[in-house]
Order: sequence, then structure tokens, then C-alpha cells
Amino acid sequence: MTGSARSEPARAARSDLVERAEAASQRAYAPYSNYLVGAAVRMKDGQIFAGVNVENAAYPLGVCAERTAIVKAATEGYRPGDFEAIGITASPCGGCRQWLHEFRIEQVEYRRADGTIAKTTPAELLPDTWDL
Repeated sequence: MTGSARSEPARAARSDLVERAEAASQRAYAPYSNYLVGAAVRMKDGQIFAGVNVENAAYPLGVCAERTAIVKAATEGYRPGDFEAIGITASPCGGCRQWLHEFRIEQVEYRRADGTIAKTTPAELLPDTWDL
């Protein structure tokens, strides 16, 4: 990173994608942590796909909500560059930040612990990414 400081993600009062993610989170399968996470991804054509976290007794095999939403879109034929934005009920983990970058999602919105909505980009969340 150069000498410039990273900017703080913008804060907002509400987000339709985060609200959709919160509704979806009620369908999460989290019997071990009881931490329900939801995500809603909007495609550039307006289609929206929701996803939830799905836990497994073998913890590393669990799947994050962001990934399930992206996979649902990919299953329907969407590819990197087709994604406009994603709303998430919490800050994305490091692995999901790479997924957000890989699928070139333009805007990321998530609910902060204080209840506000952060609006940022994958590049702000993960400045050093993997590109093959």
C-alpha cells in the first residue's frame, strides 16, 4: 500500500439489501454457533439472490452466507462483472472478501455492531488480493 491512508467505509441508516439479508438470515442453519448470517446480492440486471450461512459439525466445512448467495447467482449463469452490490448482516470474513473481489462486486453494504450500515468496496475491505 502507498502512503495514503485507507478511507473509512461510509455509514448509512438503512439498506434494502441489508434488510433482505436480515430477512434471509432467519433461514440460516447454525445449530452450533447460533450465529445467523444472511446475504443478498443484486445483479446488474436487477435480479436478487439471497444466501445464508450453513454450518457443519466439521467446522471448516461450513459455508458463509456471502458465498451461498454468490453460488446461487453463478448457478443461474451470472459471472464476475454481473454483480452490482451485496448486503450482509455482518462484516464479511477474509475468505469472503476475496470472493467479493473475485466476482467484481461493485458495492458492499453490511450491518455494523453499532447498528449502522457500512457502504464500501471489496478493494477497501481487502487491499491486497489474489488475481490469477
